[in-house]
Amino acid sequence: MKSIASKFIIAFLILSFHFSFAQSQNNNERPKLVVGLVVDQMRWDYLYKFYDRYSEDGFKRMLNEGFTAENTFIPYVPTFTGIGHSTIYTGSVPAIHGIAGNNFYIRETQTTMYCAQDDSVTGIGLDANSKAGKMSPRNLLTSTITDELKLSTDFKSKVIGISLKDRGAILPVGHFADAAYWMVDGDWVSSSFYMDELPKYIKDFNKKDLATNYLKNGWDTMYPIETYFNYLSDDNPYEGSYIQGEKVNFPIKMSEILKKNGKDVVKSTPFGNTITLDLAKEIMEKENMGSNPANVPDFLAISLSSTDYVGHQFAINSAKIEDTYLRLDKDLADFFNYLDQKLGKDNYLVFLSSDHGAAHNPQFILDQKGNGGYLLTKDMSEAIDNKLKAEFGVSNLVYSTRNYQVHLDHKLIEKNNLDAEKIKASLIPFLKNQKGISFVADMEKLAQSSIPEKIKTMAINGYNYKRSGDIQIILDPQWYDGYGHTTGTTHGSWNPYDSHIPLVFMGWGIKPGRTVAPTYMSDIAPTLSVLLKISQPSGNIGNPIKDLLDN
Repeated sequence: MKSIASKFIIAFLILSFHFSFAQSQNNNERPKLVVGLVVDQMRWDYLYKFYDRYSEDGFKRMLNEGFTAENTFIPYVPTFTGIGHSTIYTGSVPAIHGIAGNNFYIRETQTTMYCAQDDSVTGIGLDANSKAGKMSPRNLLTSTITDELKLSTDFKSKVIGISLKDRGAILPVGHFADAAYWMVDGDWVSSSFYMDELPKYIKDFNKKDLATNYLKNGWDTMYPIETYFNYLSDDNPYEGSYIQGEKVNFPIKMSEILKKNGKDVVKSTPFGNTITLDLAKEIMEKENMGSNPANVPDFLAISLSSTDYVGHQFAINSAKIEDTYLRLDKDLADFFNYLDQKLGKDNYLVFLSSDHGAAHNPQFILDQKGNGGYLLTKDMSEAIDNKLKAEFGVSNLVYSTRNYQVHLDHKLIEKNNLDAEKIKASLIPFLKNQKGISFVADMEKLAQSSIPEKIKTMAINGYNYKRSGDIQIILDPQWYDGYGHTTGTTHGSWNPYDSHIPLVFMGWGIKPGRTVAPTYMSDIAPTLSVLLKISQPSGNIGNPIKDLLDN
C-alpha cells in the first residue's frame, strides 16, 4: 500500500509541476506584435455613425471581435495632435510629459517651440538643412510604453513609427525607437536622430511615387453620392477649397490640383491613409516585424492623419468625411487581413484610438440656430494691449494668446517694475466679460478657481509651468479661436465633441466586450503595460482598464 501511495504522490507532484510550469509559461506569453492605430481627429461617434456602411472586416470587426471602452475621454486641455499622441503612449498629461501643444512657448526665453522640433539633428531623405527634417522626441520629458518595451527586452524589440505628420510618427515611439518616418513632398523621410540614411526599401518605396499614382485618378465617392448620410449637399458653403475660389465637388480632379499644390496635397485626401498603410505592410515585410528572433514583441505605431486634414478642410457634415472613413474602413480591413496571413489571427494585438475629436463648423451651427462663434484673437489681443497700456503705461505686456492661454512678458514686466499679479488681477475680469468666453483663471491658482471640477482638472493637467501661459481661457461651447473663417472644422476645447474619443482593443489576449465605465486616454499605456508585462511609462498617471483585463 505504501508503494502504491508513494507512486500516487510522485505522479501527483509531477503533474502539479507540469501544470505549474505550463501556467508559468502561459502567464509569460506575449503577442508577437503590437500595432497602435491613432486615427487623427476621429470623433467617438464615427464608430457608429457609419457603422451600417462599414465592411465586416474593418471598424466593425474591431467592435465585434474586440473590446471597446465607450466612455473614453481626454483628461486635459487643449486637445491638440501633439499632446494626444504623447498622452496615449506615455499615460501622462502635459503637466508631466511636457508636450503642452503642437507649438508652445518656453517661458524662460519666450521663444516658440514646435513639439517635435530639434535643431541639433538633420533631415534624412531630404535637404539636410530643411526644417521638416529637424525633428526628434527630445521635447518629450517622460518615457513611452514603446520605450518601456525596449528597456524591458534589453532593446531587442523592434519599434517603428509612421505617420504623414512628423509628430504623429515621432512622439508615439519615444526616445529609443529604431525608426520614425513621416511624409514631406510626397516622400517618406526621417532624421539623423534615428539613422544616417534611409533604408534601401524606403528609398525604393519612395520611387513608386504613390502620391502621384493615387492622385492622378482623382477622388470620387466609393458609392453613389445619393446614398451618403451627409446632411448637406456636396456643394455647400462650409467646405474649404484646394485652390482658392474653386469649388470642390465630387468627382474631384486631383491631377490638376496636384500640379498646382504639389504632392503633399495627398495628405488632404483619403489616399494619404492608404499610402500610410501601404508603407506599414512594406515595413512589416522588410523589417520582419512580428518575427523577432529574440521571441519578444515588436511594436508598430501608425498614425492615420488624412482624417485630420480632410476634417479641417471640409468639416463634419461633408460627404468627403464620410467617404474618407468608408475608404479607411476598407484599408483597415485589408491591413487586418494582411496581419492575419502574416502572423496569424491570434498573434498580434491592435488598439485603435484618436488624438482628439472635432467640432461642428461654428457657422453651420449658427445657421442652424444653435450657439457658436469665433473669438477673433487678433482683436482680443489688441483690446488686451490697449487696456494694459492705459492701466500700466506699457505696451506688449502680453506676447501671445496661443493655446487658449494668455502669456505675459515677465521680462518686460520686471524691467518696468510692474507686478504680474496685479496685471493678472486686471485681465481676468476683463476677459470674463468678452463675448464667447465662459471661464478665465490664473493658471497657478486653478485649484481655487470657480470652474466646474471636470474642466478645472483638465486645465490643471494641461498646465506645464515652463511651457504654458499665465491665464487659462475656456470658451463657450462651439466657440473657437480664429479669424472669422467659416469653412472646415477645428478642435482644442474640453467639450465632448473634442475630448470623447474611440478606444478599441482587438487580437491577442482580448475577449469581446465593452465597458461604459469612465476611461481616459491616459489609461491606454498602463493597460498595454499589463498586457505586455512591462513597467508603466515613467510619468504614467493612468490606470489599467480593469473591465478589459478582467473580461
